[in-house]
Amino acid sequence: MFSKIAQIYKIKELRNKILFVLGIFVVFRLAANIPMPGIDPEGMRAFFEDFGVFRFASAFTGGALDRFSIVMLGLGPYITAVIVMQLLTMVFPQLERLQKEEGEAGRQKINQYGRLLTIPFALVQGYGMLALFQNQGVIESLGPMATVNALITIAAGTVFLMWLGELITEKGIGNGVSLLIFAGIIADFPINTFNMIAEIRDHPGAIQAYILLFLMVFSIIFGVILFTEARRNIPVSYAKKVRGTKLYGGSSTYLPLNLNPAGVIPIIFAFSLVSLPSIAAQFLSRIGGIIGRIANFMAGTLDNLWVFGLLTFILVFAFTYFYTAITFDPKNVADNLKKMGGFIPGIRPGEPTSKFLAHILNRTLFLGGLFLGTVAVLPWIIRGLIQVLTQTAIQDFQFLIGGASVLIIVSVVLETVKQINSQLQMREYETF
Repeated sequence: MFSKIAQIYKIKELRNKILFVLGIFVVFRLAANIPMPGIDPEGMRAFFEDFGVFRFASAFTGGALDRFSIVMLGLGPYITAVIVMQLLTMVFPQLERLQKEEGEAGRQKINQYGRLLTIPFALVQGYGMLALFQNQGVIESLGPMATVNALITIAAGTVFLMWLGELITEKGIGNGVSLLIFAGIIADFPINTFNMIAEIRDHPGAIQAYILLFLMVFSIIFGVILFTEARRNIPVSYAKKVRGTKLYGGSSTYLPLNLNPAGVIPIIFAFSLVSLPSIAAQFLSRIGGIIGRIANFMAGTLDNLWVFGLLTFILVFAFTYFYTAITFDPKNVADNLKKMGGFIPGIRPGEPTSKFLAHILNRTLFLGGLFLGTVAVLPWIIRGLIQVLTQTAIQDFQFLIGGASVLIIVSVVLETVKQINSQLQMREYETF
């Protein structure tokens, strides 16, 4: 490990790239701590205690949302726009042809459409957050011009972060958007460490709970790495072709199917969907009458962790199949293999190959769905186990014990390490 760090330090280009990424992180953290005017800190704190879904969203912005920062939405609108563009390519043949037939130029156009679509998404989400905060008394009532100014600031903050992500991708190492989300998730690490030291100093018995927590954290991260890297390799052979006096093809390779091809998208979808009834119930409960009583019943039911956890698990499992069905088409893969002269040994090209791939995909997705569902509900399980075993409640380091955050941390770290290793190997080859 230390030899790798020494190698990185010796290579000027690689060292400058890493320093550039760290510099962008500093700019991101500064922007996340610049608040917009008119905020009530106590009201904001109470709001995020009542609405857990917004604590989940705030974790991805590095606390920018609960600080009512100028980058309060983080990269959420951009991610939404990219997902929408992915879905639209499956619906509109023109976009599908643009993505598949025009190569890199087509993909650049689709990326540009996603950037342009980010702005209206940021304006809509920003208006919704402003209206919600005003209704809850978290911020003072805004006039028309103040609302327009706030929306322009919020949208500009999102575009600014999107630009920073593009800069990292272009001049640094790794995917810029993923690295900024990673930086936002781990931003609370210093504060959590300080809180842990203070807690142990005031209550020495809490050290047992933290030791148990970190043992579980290492086990979870190890399991997430195994499942993230796990894949089913399907053997593929290519037919030999004779052109003139030369023989081409005849090679064998593998078609890798990841155990978790959907990534963190199902968890994000599931948390958003399962939290909507709870948010609606909080508002409708003030109406009174039959609607108010129904809303109070829904709010009480969804406040039960068993009910909320079970719904989350089911939705994550279902969304794993749904999102993979949209992004991975076995028929398209089978057709491409047939066009390139490839085939799976023992399986006829065309429709039989498509059915075989769908069968394998369904089996791997079952395990992947169980894995994602378990990761999604791990925070409640871990907190409950620690409280039962040590009689101590721990609220720190939540980003390490489950949910989408630990998946993002592991995947970003693995991808960044791979890119750094590839850069080091390239420099080693150049020395020969």
